[in-house]
Amino acid sequence: MIGSMIGRMHHVVLDCPDPAALAAFYSALLGLPVTYSDDDWVVVAASGTTSGLAFQRALGNQPPTWPDPAIPQQIHLDIMVEDVAAAGPRVLALGAVRLDGPDVYADPAGHPFCLIRRPAGCHPFPRTPEPRPAWPGGWPGGEG
Repeated sequence: MIGSMIGRMHHVVLDCPDPAALAAFYSALLGLPVTYSDDDWVVVAASGTTSGLAFQRALGNQPPTWPDPAIPQQIHLDIMVEDVAAAGPRVLALGAVRLDGPDVYADPAGHPFCLIRRPAGCHPFPRTPEPRPAWPGGWPGGEG
């Protein structure tokens, strides 16, 4: 049995040269908002009170040279998706770069990540609501 908890994870932090740009990439990739931002530190999380990904400015940061071990990866993220084949072009459109290996990419700062199919035991993703069609002359009551 594990003893009593000492703490809990707050954020996974990625070093990068431009925290705002990398946070925008992961915000779009994961569908999560930026919940905190200053010049050197940006957080993407479900809310301001939940754990998430943080990005800190690291001048002179050298991206990994995957799969060449000259500058090894120190961390990589597995991003769970419903359809790996459909997700690939979408992450490329966000600014990712395809790397060697099946479904392996690098974010705009060079950190490797993998697209993995959602395992059967994991909850399905919530559906994104379809946009409402425009109503000629606007929606009754001023909506839309």
